Amino acid sequence: MWGDGVSLSYPVASDHQLARLLQIGMVLEEVVEARAHKHRETLGEEELGDEIVSLLGEAAEESAEHRRRLEELVDELDADPVAYGEIEKLVAARYESDTDFDGVLYDQLCNEETAYKFYDDLITAIEGSDVRFTIGRERLLSVLQAIREEEAEGVEEVTELMEDET
Repeated sequence: MWGDGVSLSYPVASDHQLARLLQIGMVLEEVVEARAHKHRETLGEEELGDEIVSLLGEAAEESAEHRRRLEELVDELDADPVAYGEIEKLVAARYESDTDFDGVLYDQLCNEETAYKFYDDLITAIEGSDVRFTIGRERLLSVLQAIREEEAEGVEEVTELMEDET
C-alpha cells in the first residue's frame, strides 16, 4: 500500500524501510499540527472557547515534539532519507481525508486516532521483525510506545471534551 515494499502489514525488513515509516510518522504529525493551527486561525478563539483552544495548542505542541523525536530516530539509522515530497504524497493518499467533519473536535479526534493507529501498527511491525536495526530496538520501541501513549491520551481528552459539549 505504501509502495516500494513499505507496509505495516508485514514485519519491518530494513533500516531503509524503518526510516521511511518513521518519516511517514513525521508527516502525519505535521498534518495534525497544521490542522490544529488552521482551526484556530479559521474559527478564532472566541468561537472555539478556551478548552478547545487549549486542546488545539497542546496538540500542535505535542505533534512538533513527536516530529523532533522521530527525526532523531531517523538520523540514527543507516539509511538514506526519502524525499519529503514523496512521503507527503504517501501520507496524503493514505491518511488525509476530504470528509467534512461535523466540527473541530471530530476532526481532532480523527487526527489523534489516525496517529495512534499508525504508531500501534508500526510497533507491531517492528516487534514482528527479526531484523537488527542500526538503532537499538529497545530505544526505538520505547520512543514509539511513548508517542503512542500520548496519542491515546489525546484521544481520551478529545472524547471527554466532546462528551462535555453534549
